[in-house]
Amino acid sequence: MTQKILVLPGDGIGKEIVAEAIKVIDTLKSDFGLDVEITNGDIGGAAYDAAGHPYPPATQVLAKEADAILLGAVGGYEYEELPRDLRPERGLLGIRADLQLFSNLRPAILNEELADASSLRPEIVAGLDMMIVRELTGGIYFGEPRGIRTLENGERQGYNTLIYKESEIERIAHSAFQIAMKRGKRLCSVDKANVLEVMELWHEVIDRVAKEYPEVEVSHMYVDNASMQLVKDPKQFDVMVTGNMFGDILSDTAAMLTGSIGMLPSASLDANGKGMYEPIHGSAPDIAGKNIANPLATIMSVSMMLRYSLDKAELADKIDAAVEVVLKQGLRTADIYVESEGLKKISTSEMGDAVVAALKG
Repeated sequence: MTQKILVLPGDGIGKEIVAEAIKVIDTLKSDFGLDVEITNGDIGGAAYDAAGHPYPPATQVLAKEADAILLGAVGGYEYEELPRDLRPERGLLGIRADLQLFSNLRPAILNEELADASSLRPEIVAGLDMMIVRELTGGIYFGEPRGIRTLENGERQGYNTLIYKESEIERIAHSAFQIAMKRGKRLCSVDKANVLEVMELWHEVIDRVAKEYPEVEVSHMYVDNASMQLVKDPKQFDVMVTGNMFGDILSDTAAMLTGSIGMLPSASLDANGKGMYEPIHGSAPDIAGKNIANPLATIMSVSMMLRYSLDKAELADKIDAAVEVVLKQGLRTADIYVESEGLKKISTSEMGDAVVAALKG
């Protein structure tokens, strides 16, 4: 049966990197029998320009009809003065909430060929392979009340609410434990239970759910220590589970361990495995249109899509292997390039072409 993929290029470099991912999908269709139908839509600033809203009704309909969604990036300087509810980022939050994409998977894997591109010494990061599981539809990004108010003395005050229900914590805990069971069977839960009551509840629920997964070794770590440990000894982690804001911050820290944020894909899944797949980096408007952005995170997001939503693990393996071949060939976009014999700096489109050539063998 034909599966439906909704493609949302978004803003900035989104169109460029998604174009290279589409080359890969087209190759899988023509050469390996992938049976998918691609539909295009707008989100973020592009959607505001076209329809006056960052997540317009037309996109909502397409998103609900799709089996999986491939997203580029959202945001741009020209939208910063818009009312908050019309800014591009609200489109991203909107689609996550609308589709209940509560489980965000962010792998941090260091390819052997990129050890020298990491900001840490190779011996610290070589062999890194961890997964951060971030709760994506709750926490402080969605909590109410929120806003900016004026106090009696005339001073303005901003406020947001960090809130989690037991059911939300249980749901992300099960997702993380199930992933840990498929990996090294080690799970570290990151919280701030020493000062936040909501994190006390988080800690308690994680321990309760852990009893259902006796094979998994569970540990707890405060977020400030976890941030330090990611830089000090990242290979101690297998699976890390945490809330929305902490996961947002820690996954970007983990990204730099791998040499570039341009190398990391992500998956955001609902309870049934339907997901939205995107690189974890932003729209990078400063380099948009220059054909220098790294498309590998987006291409590897397609791999995650095949693995987690479309049940095509063998094709996902082919993409991963093709990316490895390209890196072994010494081909690098600007973000992962270092002056070294045998390395060649190439453009966005050239990197996409190289992955396609590797796929074709």
